[in-house]
Amino acid sequence: MSTITDVRHYPMYIDGQWVDADERADVIDPATAEVIGTVPMGGVADTDRAVAAALAAHRRGDWRSRTPEERAEVMERIVEILNERMDDLVELHVRENGVTIRQAMAFHVGYAISHLQYFADLARSYEFERSGKLLSYPTAAAGLIRREPIGVVAGIVPWNFPLLLAIWKIGPALAAGNCIVIKPDLQTPLTLLEFARAAEEAGLPAGVLNVVTGDGPEVGGRLADHPDVRKIAFTGSTAVGREIQARASVNVKRTTLELGGKGPNVILEDADLDTAVDAALFACCLYQGQACESGTRLILPSCLHDEFVERMVRRAADIRLGDPADFDTDMGPIINAKQKQRILDYIALAETEGATVAYRGTAPDGPGFWVAPTILTDVTNDMTVAREEIFGPVLCVLKADTVAEAIAIANDTEYGLSAGVWSEDVDAALDVARQLESGTVWVNDWHMVNAEYPFGGYKQSGLGRELGPHALDEYTEEKFIHIDLSRDKSRRVYDIVLPESS
Repeated sequence: MSTITDVRHYPMYIDGQWVDADERADVIDPATAEVIGTVPMGGVADTDRAVAAALAAHRRGDWRSRTPEERAEVMERIVEILNERMDDLVELHVRENGVTIRQAMAFHVGYAISHLQYFADLARSYEFERSGKLLSYPTAAAGLIRREPIGVVAGIVPWNFPLLLAIWKIGPALAAGNCIVIKPDLQTPLTLLEFARAAEEAGLPAGVLNVVTGDGPEVGGRLADHPDVRKIAFTGSTAVGREIQARASVNVKRTTLELGGKGPNVILEDADLDTAVDAALFACCLYQGQACESGTRLILPSCLHDEFVERMVRRAADIRLGDPADFDTDMGPIINAKQKQRILDYIALAETEGATVAYRGTAPDGPGFWVAPTILTDVTNDMTVAREEIFGPVLCVLKADTVAEAIAIANDTEYGLSAGVWSEDVDAALDVARQLESGTVWVNDWHMVNAEYPFGGYKQSGLGRELGPHALDEYTEEKFIHIDLSRDKSRRVYDIVLPESS
């Protein structure tokens, strides 16, 4: 069990100061339903203060005037502090988030720290300025191409991977020389506030990073509306993403949107069944299925369907639900009671629409919010559970008679965030992967998000890309500087318009 027993009361972080508010919100441990911390209920005034602080810091040049190497050095000091506090961060995150300790160490916190290091390295290697091609017509000229910080950017992160997804926004924003205001979800704000503490100790100037806790529509809505915010990066549902985009369009903010998913996992007839069966459960059930890039639609060849499902049911029975702080636990709780009920309602609706519950695990008794792994068969792609994002450990199994039919089923969705293909023939798998309408396609793998490769969605799964060597493109403006080198006054371009001088 966790060794953190105290209730932690956190302030917000604005302009280098720790700020409270008249009202506070409880942070609940989803495994026990107990209060483990409180944070301020910030509002519009706090958001405006944070944006003003970020704008002032940007105009002073406190951060953007530093060289990329200097920015990278501060970011690496943050990495060092986070590594020193790794155990406490993992334990805190397990309690606020419900993720198992093994997953928290490997993905939620471990990835977050390594990805921040990636962005520090990227600050050093990114081409902020380069020479353009020498021009000879209509005049001799040189060109200079610069990438410059946008200014004030905002990040809005969800509850499922709060620290990791925050760093996907904070990392490139800082590396590019921007100032940022970030809003965590009220359900999981604690590790991000610990990040702000580490950034302060590392010497990040006041106003460069601001963390405002508060209600989503109020704080997040104000960030989307605010005229001084020039870019907004949002991870969350497609419905909220549409609203963010609409509100950001009022002053033509740049947007990066990583939204929902309904990942198709396509099994080819020659797949290694032992590996693919485990992978299908891993794709769907990692972090209780509460990831937008989960593999929630399993598309099986009709000839393999019965054997594959039988094997999968046997393996699903081995999944251990329980205390997420126990290293022997495979799955923890759902984030809250509302989400638990939402998942159960989808399962009930699936049965009403004709799906069969081939497997439903046993959830722990007692407090907390638990949903056991559930496998649905006899699912068709027009059913609600095959169209909508459930955000829970519910796997929908669909049949396809041909590879072409499997691809058609996979692409028949408004989403396009993630997909997977399983085959012993890599060429055949690549042929399928190239036809899938998805921002990420894993071949014989799932959930492996590497900081060196871009991540984002097709269709209504989002706009733009996070991660990869071009991540800073999303956080910089491109400027072209033209330098006239001509010494021949008879070839002056403005003679086309201006009369000869007297």
